[in-house]
Amino acid sequence: MFYFLLKTVHVIGAAILLGTGAGIAFFLLVAHLRGEAREVAGVARTVVLADFLFTATAIVLQPITGVWLAWLSGYSLGDGWIAASILLYIVTGAFWLPVVWMQMRMRDLAIRAVESNSPLPYEYTRLFRWWFAFGFPAFAAVVIIYWLMIARPAIPYWD
Repeated sequence: MFYFLLKTVHVIGAAILLGTGAGIAFFLLVAHLRGEAREVAGVARTVVLADFLFTATAIVLQPITGVWLAWLSGYSLGDGWIAASILLYIVTGAFWLPVVWMQMRMRDLAIRAVESNSPLPYEYTRLFRWWFAFGFPAFAAVVIIYWLMIARPAIPYWD
């Protein structure tokens, strides 16, 4: 029963990482494309909150539940699919941390634009481009991790 509960928490955490990441990207992209500082400010506030409430929580729980599941199942962290997942998890984090900072900065710039009744500044646009670019490798890494967890392929280099 404990194993099933632990696995359920791990799978829900993975779904939160994938779903929250996709949702955040979609909503911030749509707000950006509309180009209204007030809308960007409102959406960015929600995006930052969602990242801290959901994504950050899942990011902390995933390695804990994953290592625990591997141990209970008799897997080694050196098994190819697990080692590749850990590596990709680190890659995801390396892109996610700057993205969170960018989201907070874009939120603040949009709020200032609303308060001063001015358009979104160039710094916002520059940050948005970086944010958008960082999303692709992070999202791809999470999708590959998902596949690795389901398929558990033999990866000869690490096995």
